[in-house]
Amino acid sequence: MTDLPILAALTRPVRVSFEFFPPKTDKMAEQLWDCVRRLEPLAPPFVSVTYGAGGSTRERTHDTVMRIARETDLKPAAHLTCIGATKEETADIARRYWDEGIRHIVALRGDPPDGGKYQPTPGGFAYASDLVTGLKKVADFEISVAAYPEGHPEALSLEADLDNLKRKIDNGATRAISQYFFDPDTFRRFLDRCGKAGITVPVVPGILPVTNFAQVKKFSAACGASVPAWMADLFEGLDDDPETRKLVAATVAAEQCRALAADGIDEFHIYTLNRADLAYAISHVLGVRPKAKKDA
Repeated sequence: MTDLPILAALTRPVRVSFEFFPPKTDKMAEQLWDCVRRLEPLAPPFVSVTYGAGGSTRERTHDTVMRIARETDLKPAAHLTCIGATKEETADIARRYWDEGIRHIVALRGDPPDGGKYQPTPGGFAYASDLVTGLKKVADFEISVAAYPEGHPEALSLEADLDNLKRKIDNGATRAISQYFFDPDTFRRFLDRCGKAGITVPVVPGILPVTNFAQVKKFSAACGASVPAWMADLFEGLDDDPETRKLVAATVAAEQCRALAADGIDEFHIYTLNRADLAYAISHVLGVRPKAKKDA
């Protein structure tokens, strides 16, 4: 009897990083810190903290990043967008992070808070490629940027979107983190295109465990991520069965990662939605185990 693919040994160790979002309420804060504490022993290379549409969570993002830096052994990366601030104000925010010991920024264009058409902020950085340039003038940050395996929904074409990614990297970004996707072949084709475009920095697949299929399908339609028909079949009939949904979600995400790991992908970025259970389970299946803290 042969092993199932998900049980086959990985050819090399993998690393897993995590994304959190800043809490809006005390209850959400408690959930976030439960998540942070649960995942901390896995010693990810970094964790990122998101920035709300239109810069709406700027201070909460900063407070969350700084608390992670102060109270854990994790290395937090702060999301920073072009929206709602002038170049000088954005540079001041970045300088504040640098002075407080934060060395990693996730540089994004950002989305308008009302979901309307994007318009650059007067006096601000117009696009993420410009923001990367501005951040590098402030300090020698490690900078991650977004990549879109199926193209940004506002891009004129896949080629134009890839050209934009190349600009961000040429301007100083050292890593790209992808929008989530569900079909491993989607990411494989994207990596091939990146290679042909001369992109040599790591392109890390973004992994989204699906806990609410209807919600993810709706969001995916807006952000340009395709949802395979087989996923609808897997989640059919589970609307009122959250425990089974979690098991299915963990299995799908783990198999997605294992398939890419077999291709040699050795780093993944999990969008946790501030829930530790699925992120921890996926990490475990990938062979990521808790590490003992270093003695003080």
